[in-house]
Amino acid sequence: MIIHELEGATPLDPNELAGLKLKHVGTRRELDEVEQANIIAGLLWLRAQRVKAIADMTFVLLLHKKLFGEVWNWAGSFRKTEKNIGVDPLQISQQLRNLLDDAVAWHRYETYPPRQALLRLHHGIVKIHPFANGNGRFARIYTDLVADKLYDIAPIQWGNADLQRTSIIRSAYIAALRAADGNDFSPLFELFDA
Repeated sequence: MIIHELEGATPLDPNELAGLKLKHVGTRRELDEVEQANIIAGLLWLRAQRVKAIADMTFVLLLHKKLFGEVWNWAGSFRKTEKNIGVDPLQISQQLRNLLDDAVAWHRYETYPPRQALLRLHHGIVKIHPFANGNGRFARIYTDLVADKLYDIAPIQWGNADLQRTSIIRSAYIAALRAADGNDFSPLFELFDA
């Protein structure tokens, strides 16, 4: 069905692919297009919300559903399958809860400069990989929301590039995330001027 995956993209298993609501979608390009349209609708929804409890797990799941729910019937639910990245599915809820609590504490106690705290949050979400699909995009949108609501600063520019397409920026982004997996955040901070 979906022809190829990008470098660093998480392959979907057959059960997850069966959750595709739009049966006419048959290529990666078509999937990218319908997901992007859903993300735009989700961002419009988000803009109309008065978000107060950004670290609330119910809100996190609702946001993922708003961003991907017109495309995938499992949107807004934690993944149930093992992936080539991410924690055991049984640990997702607790590890994400811990990360969100940490992010709030980083802000409250000024543990890190704002952009470094945001990039650590972004990396943590990607590393946990809570959803079957859309983790990077969700993490970037959520991180930008935290930048606005918690830190009252401009969002990260994410390289001013389409990180969904194969590019030099995407390759550097994936490499920086992998370095952060080993607790070396310097490539991620350098890439995004933190």
